[in-house]
Amino acid sequence: MVKKVLPLIGIGTKNVTKGYVMKKMLVVSTVSLLFAAAAFCQPPKAPPPEHAGPPLPRHAVTNRAFTGISSLAVAPNGRLWVTWYAGHTPGEDRNNYVVLATSGDGGATWKELLTVDPDGGGQRRTFDPEVWIAPDGRLRWIWSDRTMPHSGVSSDAIWMIVLDDPASESTAWHPPVYVTQGVMMCKPIVLSSGEWALPVCTWYSENSSKMVVSSDNGKTWSVRGGANMPREDRCFDEHMFVERKDGSIWCLSRAKSGIREAVSTDRGATWSPLEPSPIQHPSARFFITRLLSGNLLLVKHGPIERKTGRSHLMAFVSKDDGRRWEGGLMLDERNGVSYPDGQQAADGTIYITYDFDRIGKRHILFSTFREEDVLAGKPISGAVRLRQIVSEGPGGVKRSEAAK
Repeated sequence: MVKKVLPLIGIGTKNVTKGYVMKKMLVVSTVSLLFAAAAFCQPPKAPPPEHAGPPLPRHAVTNRAFTGISSLAVAPNGRLWVTWYAGHTPGEDRNNYVVLATSGDGGATWKELLTVDPDGGGQRRTFDPEVWIAPDGRLRWIWSDRTMPHSGVSSDAIWMIVLDDPASESTAWHPPVYVTQGVMMCKPIVLSSGEWALPVCTWYSENSSKMVVSSDNGKTWSVRGGANMPREDRCFDEHMFVERKDGSIWCLSRAKSGIREAVSTDRGATWSPLEPSPIQHPSARFFITRLLSGNLLLVKHGPIERKTGRSHLMAFVSKDDGRRWEGGLMLDERNGVSYPDGQQAADGTIYITYDFDRIGKRHILFSTFREEDVLAGKPISGAVRLRQIVSEGPGGVKRSEAAK
């Protein structure tokens, strides 16, 4: 199906057939950027993905040996959007592609609308997707594209598709556009200045927990700064930003040891060292966001003061910008639950997605609850729904066969 194409972030595009071919790439840069930051925003080493559109037969749910790493967004009318990545082989490998699904009935039924597959069975993979409703009301679907040459040297590039009307299943959508280098695992935020800030990481590098900022509503992006992870604790940053009420920006970043944190008082240009956080956690993604009440929500594994494995997914609330945490609503206590992400809807309902048993059950799930449930540590609002299925993907190639 040919989709309507509108001007998008200053990059020329041309609608040619079912797919889209980019006419040219605009190098995102500003005069004020340092050389290192400018180099970070160079064009990608690979062209746009081979397939961006409705799922192909090879993307069938019954042909999935791997399913995981989800993200969720809620449109103003309550329509739900969830993205994750999958593959017909049982692992995070060159066969991965990203999926975008939607539900117009509160999550009772789901339809997979789009997939992005860079080159089928080639040496590229798409992974670590995120969905976000931006202040302009449009949905940003963001993912990373990794080239995995035989030399073992990989390169990561962040791409984006914009959907004009997330309230509708039949929304027009735009061709993929390149944003910057790196990986973005977690939700963007909007600063009090009106700027949009992406938590982009460049794994195992200096100042890897980066803030990539747009001052023109997503038309252009530039690296503002980054918090530095100590070399001995580096892994997959998967960091998140919170702008505190005093105007400082708090960065929480995944480390080998769990979570480290840093603070910026100049809107992300410079950062304090990433120090161990009092929030105890395994080396895995967590989720933090500002609620409509002004309080903070944190979804993590286990109690605040105790490190667990990837089990006991729980929600907590802070009324003092993260200094103390209250409540503790258990969302899923099973081993193998991980990677929470979500959003609070306009009616106060909180939606959290996560995955379970990526190569076994292969479940993408979501839960709903309200702030009062979290503070009480038990369901009291009538809005609590746990372990709701978005997708389960039996099929694909068995691990023993994939190794041949």
